[in-house]
Amino acid sequence: MSARARQSALLWAFFLLDAALVTVFAAIGRRSHDEADPVAGALDTAWPFLAGLAIGWLIAYFNWSRVIPVSVASGVTVWVSTVCFGMLIRHFTDKGTAFSFIVVASVVLAVFLIGWRAVRHLLASRSAKTP
Repeated sequence: MSARARQSALLWAFFLLDAALVTVFAAIGRRSHDEADPVAGALDTAWPFLAGLAIGWLIAYFNWSRVIPVSVASGVTVWVSTVCFGMLIRHFTDKGTAFSFIVVASVVLAVFLIGWRAVRHLLASRSAKTP
């Protein structure tokens, strides 16, 4: 596999990881409120954030010299975009943006989208220090 193909595969794998985490966030929220139709409901809740995630990935990708956006700094960009654009879309589609929801979404998505990048960074820096 060429280096370019490997980078492309990694790009998609990490994007899909983020997308899965955003969907898990939506599913947990729907379940905690005993919402009906868990699959369709979770996707209905998740899609504005998934759109924000895609925007965040594009911003991070072009801001970080077209490398795979897996650094903690790019994770912050992805997180802020996911929350901000997700909430804007929810607002303009009348899906609700209660203050408590904004706080919970911001915290959970920060843990999910920045968290795995921080763990990856720590593991990489530890392995680099090991002879």
